[in-house]
Amino acid sequence: MSRPTVVVVGAGIIGCLVAREITDRGADAEVVVVDRDGVGTGASRRSAGLHFPRGASERVRRMTAYSEDWYGRLLGADPGAPIHPLPMAVVASSDRAAEVHEAYLPSAKLTPVAAPGDDRVVLPAGAVAWTGDGCQHADVHALSLRLARGLRPAVPFREGIAVTGLVPRADGVTLRLGSGEDLTADHVVLAPGPWIHAPAWRDLLAPHGARVKKVVALHIEDRPGPGAPCVVFHDEDAFLLPLADRGHWLFSYTCQEWDVDPDRPTDGLHAEHLAEARGTLARYAPELAARCTSGRVFCDAYTPDRRPLVRALDPAGRIVFAGGANGSGYRLAPAIAAEAVDLLDLTSSRRSQW
Repeated sequence: MSRPTVVVVGAGIIGCLVAREITDRGADAEVVVVDRDGVGTGASRRSAGLHFPRGASERVRRMTAYSEDWYGRLLGADPGAPIHPLPMAVVASSDRAAEVHEAYLPSAKLTPVAAPGDDRVVLPAGAVAWTGDGCQHADVHALSLRLARGLRPAVPFREGIAVTGLVPRADGVTLRLGSGEDLTADHVVLAPGPWIHAPAWRDLLAPHGARVKKVVALHIEDRPGPGAPCVVFHDEDAFLLPLADRGHWLFSYTCQEWDVDPDRPTDGLHAEHLAEARGTLARYAPELAARCTSGRVFCDAYTPDRRPLVRALDPAGRIVFAGGANGSGYRLAPAIAAEAVDLLDLTSSRRSQW
């Protein structure tokens, strides 16, 4: 009997961790990762890479706890991984304090404080603050490359190869490639990030209602001081992240531009992005708001219930989707990968053909 074969479509942080999860479980399976571009070059390249111990639902809190533990074990085994623990502060209006405590994991150990921990961040009237544990950020592009390097050569990466068609068959799935080749596998895991409307899988995903939303983060030309915390603004669903390794701050706010095309080249920040971000940040850190002059723009896939979409898309369970991370791809990637691999039957195989 031949080994089960799995093709992972997408070499971002989720796709790399799906491949890593299969190998970590010791599954006797052949795995190949295919990406239309390069490892970590889509949403992973532009990600803020922030993890903090919060979840808006019980499932997301469980996934957050799993991922936090996974990243902790990774950093313990590989101290050179580009993952940087840092202090955290949470700010919210006093009437939403109970909501904050419900959303954050017990491991966060939220502790009330008089100020968020950076002199440039102030509490407006009616706001309260806590410090907490479990916060870290990563260079997601560099981490994806590091994971891929560790998987090679046992797991081949086919970069610059687009999947143009998926043909489910009784004994597997045939993938049509832009290079003119066909791959036949027992299972396919789709981890395409925001490319949810690609023709090869658009119809399979359509019933699940995922949409693509623009993600905007501003860069603040001010060097964070030693021990500067990440400040999470709960009411606004925004955060201020010190990127000490890059020498500036990042401010992410919730942009409400929907149904954007990830294939359309970004034309950068618009005046309304700067105005929206500065308007939110000025309430808490007017000095930093004035220094929001650049940033990054991309998009991510969002689900109707704001929970990751991890499920089989075909009746035979051979095509599994792993994504719809709602802007939390890095934070939840280990748990998304584990859920996706749980759906695969890696005990038998009918064919193996690269």
